[in-house]
Amino acid sequence: MGEHQVTITPLQGIPKVHPGDDVAVLLIAAIERGGLALQRNDIVVVTQKIVSKAEGRYLDIAAIEPGTRARELAALTGKDARFMEAILSQSAEVLRAAPGVIVAVTHHGLVLANAGIDQSNLEADDHGRRVLVLPQEPDASAARIKESLDRHFRTDVGVIVSDSAGRAWRLGTVGLAIGAAGVPSIVDRRGEKDLAGRPLEVTEVGFADAVAAAAVLAMGEAAEARPAALVRGLTWSAAPRPAAALMRPERQDLFR
Repeated sequence: MGEHQVTITPLQGIPKVHPGDDVAVLLIAAIERGGLALQRNDIVVVTQKIVSKAEGRYLDIAAIEPGTRARELAALTGKDARFMEAILSQSAEVLRAAPGVIVAVTHHGLVLANAGIDQSNLEADDHGRRVLVLPQEPDASAARIKESLDRHFRTDVGVIVSDSAGRAWRLGTVGLAIGAAGVPSIVDRRGEKDLAGRPLEVTEVGFADAVAAAAVLAMGEAAEARPAALVRGLTWSAAPRPAAALMRPERQDLFR
């Protein structure tokens, strides 16, 4: 990771995304509209929402029949039983449930409130009938976008699919990398020397998460309508690793 000036440029003018849209085509148009051309080691961060929308990752709440477990969770949390059933359909495990909140492990291994299911920033005339779930394979989604961007701009870029998540022991959400291609999602610095010459023993840098968190600040998370950003100025020597590499093994997870 180099010591250069880092810039984050939100990509403007990306239209509403519908199932079947090509996210890479929309990104290319926004990049060129802004008078930009991608360079080696540029990183394009794109929100999970538009990737999921393009991939048609909707669930129709009205068509869901809640089971016994969903009804139990609905009574405990105060949430709609059909919404609980949607969460269960996307979950490998429910970790915590309390009034107003449910935290689950998704089938990807991500620990998220509501298993990452969202109703925000959907169409206003949807009236809550549908929910949006995470991409089925976020790393594969990032890889497909990267392939198209690399081919169009004849370069080698990184792509991160971001989502917002809370953290154990801390309030507030931050950007998180749930999918990545062309970047080292985690950089192992163990064995390197610190300023005093002592070897680092435990330092592993969540590179993709740090980039996602910074980009989300520039993109916004509400009505800003900036679902992608270009991060420029970072360099790295570590090999690319997908976002799945950021998952802490369950045997090391002291928060469960």
